[in-house]
Amino acid sequence: MKQWISRTAFAVTAATLLAAPLSAMAQAWPTKQPIKFVAVFPPGGSVDQVARILAVPLSQQLGQNIIVENKGGASGSIGTAAVAAAPADGYTFAVVFDTHGVNPTLIPGMPFDTRKDLAPVSLIGTSAMVLATFSASEYKTFADVVAAAKAKKNVSYGSIGSGSLGHLAMALLSKSGGIDWQHIPYKGGGPLMTDAVAGHVPLSIGSVFVTKPHIDSGRLRPLAVTTSKRSDDLPNVPTVAESGFAGFDAPAWWAILAPAKTPPDVLKRMNEEVNKALKNPEIAKKLSAQGIDILGGTPESARVFIDKQIDIWAKVVKDNGIKAD
Repeated sequence: MKQWISRTAFAVTAATLLAAPLSAMAQAWPTKQPIKFVAVFPPGGSVDQVARILAVPLSQQLGQNIIVENKGGASGSIGTAAVAAAPADGYTFAVVFDTHGVNPTLIPGMPFDTRKDLAPVSLIGTSAMVLATFSASEYKTFADVVAAAKAKKNVSYGSIGSGSLGHLAMALLSKSGGIDWQHIPYKGGGPLMTDAVAGHVPLSIGSVFVTKPHIDSGRLRPLAVTTSKRSDDLPNVPTVAESGFAGFDAPAWWAILAPAKTPPDVLKRMNEEVNKALKNPEIAKKLSAQGIDILGGTPESARVFIDKQIDIWAKVVKDNGIKAD
């Protein structure tokens, strides 16, 4: 009996000693050094804006500087790889876009495992994408577009690039609805909108953030949004689901991730602080101005959402033989 007690006491002591460094790290966090937010796209885009908007209140709440570092390339996978390989000490996080859910299938040979090497901290929010046409277009409704495509009238649309969520959403519609339309990839939202408002491309699909200024100016006509419910920014624009494709839902989204082995206490604290920042009226207003419907929630709810996105778009990429630019 004494030997059994001795062994048990040793095991408990060993476990306590092993846990102590992690506990101490969590308690000391984030006093050691500035926190880095890696925005996985270049300056000026929505990921950069989201990272910088959140960095301000989080820095104040945590009492530590937050530095935003842009590390773009390969649809966000280069910056994400850097975070996956970073020390799991709570001082490096990734701010990612919806391409994060597409890249595992679209980009072969990524140097990290999306599910195993990264830990979701929080889902920030989602946004509709908008299918739009130029003001003088013959298309007045989404039904007009579908009818023209089914009549083999060479309907084409532009997106921000091959493998973008807009491209995949239109490919999913094509497959499920037996619709024939041609994809024209652009190098980002700016070039796409330039050609869209000029009528050089009949249709465009892009985020509310990219598209709405041109809708407000009257140069683009919105036809449908890709989320399951109407966008608060475009309440009069019907959803694709309302337009004959029941259940269709293809939201753009943003999230914060950490290296997989980041201490659970640190992840929990950062999640709580992100949720607090998202409830700040000033921050909520700034994010809403980006066309983002704020969600927040637990790390687990973020994981469930991201895993579902990976599964949905993996099938679309494979079924349609989609390749990255």
